[in-house]
Amino acid sequence: MDDELKGAIRKVLPDVDCVIGWGPGPDPLRSAPFFMRKPEEVDAFVVGPLAVNNPAVFLPEYKGKKVGIVVKGCDSRSVVQQIAEGLVKREEVVIIGFPCSGVVDIQKIAAQLGQDIEPGMVTSLSISSDKLTVNVKDTAKTMDMADVRADKCASCQYPNAVVSDEFVGTPKEGKTDDYADLAAFEEKSIDERFAFWEQEMSRCIRCYACRNACPLCVCRDHCVATSREPHWLNQADSTREKLFFQLIHATHLAGRCTGCGECSRACPVGIPVGLFKRTMTRAAARLFDYQAGTNAETVPPLQTFATEEPTIKEREW
Repeated sequence: MDDELKGAIRKVLPDVDCVIGWGPGPDPLRSAPFFMRKPEEVDAFVVGPLAVNNPAVFLPEYKGKKVGIVVKGCDSRSVVQQIAEGLVKREEVVIIGFPCSGVVDIQKIAAQLGQDIEPGMVTSLSISSDKLTVNVKDTAKTMDMADVRADKCASCQYPNAVVSDEFVGTPKEGKTDDYADLAAFEEKSIDERFAFWEQEMSRCIRCYACRNACPLCVCRDHCVATSREPHWLNQADSTREKLFFQLIHATHLAGRCTGCGECSRACPVGIPVGLFKRTMTRAAARLFDYQAGTNAETVPPLQTFATEEPTIKEREW
């Protein structure tokens, strides 16, 4: 599939400003966002379980230019949602899609290794369909891919790009998302849940990596975290302020989050902030029968108005 994708990229490259995908990262275990502008640069393109980052986060920066983007299923949903909200024009983006078998979670690999993964620590890497072998200096550690895949992959309903101009590979069957992670969390009492978030938020360093990695969080120049007019948040290093920001962030993404998991992945201290968004996503599905990023022709439920919602029927109360 690598060669086919490279061929598709070279095919569209003359007609776009650049093609956004993945390239070599700081070590063999990580890829990085990659912007291809010349045919010879395409040789460095990489794809597979290490293609973790969501390239859709860069699209709004190219508004007014025509760009190409290589996307797996969850990435493509972000592109579709951006188009639905008018953040990106469909005619300005060429979408190259492919089927995804899941991506790795670096934190899970670190747990398998029993140590944090420092720069330069991993010397080489080999991947098969169900195994991953990491070489750390003179020691090789083989892991089951199932044990190091990102949590989002276990309930991925859309492994294939939902919209594409070029699709490479054989489509895969999606899974069912029963929100088992939320059900397990909600078995805790209210006090236990609040204590959990207090503990997690106490570790937050307010770097806003969760916000910056989100492809739908586009009002960074006017973010409530930094705005002083109006002044919603202060810079106090308190659990209350950190939790308040996360609740605002989740609310702003209600009915818009596509479940790409970038907020949790980008967190440098491993806070599962994606749980907030998952709760809102489930609510949008139940109340409005709406899934973000699946249809560019629909308007997010909280960005429109209806006299009565079909699934709520408040007039019958």
